[in-house]
Amino acid sequence: MIIKVLGPGCRNCQIVYENVLKAVEELERTDITVEYVKEPSEISKYVMVTPGLVIDEVVEHEGKPLPSVDVIKEMIINEEYDFSDGESSGGCGCGGCGC
Repeated sequence: MIIKVLGPGCRNCQIVYENVLKAVEELERTDITVEYVKEPSEISKYVMVTPGLVIDEVVEHEGKPLPSVDVIKEMIINEEYDFSDGESSGGCGCGGCGC
């Protein structure tokens, strides 16, 4: 899994970057690569407002409010499941909530 934090390096972007690193650490995931993308031409390929957060080429967040560590952990966990076949990994069986 590749997570990209998009932003020019401002304080809010740095907070999101730090939150991503903490979320990955708390989940004890060694298979995740975290990139901090600061190049405007690369950022504009994904979002119009920073900070942005992209997981495996899917935009998960743009702008404010800034996602917390817990919200980012949920994004990572939910991104692991492919619900395109309508199957859930457990929980309620709805096929989309990731419970």
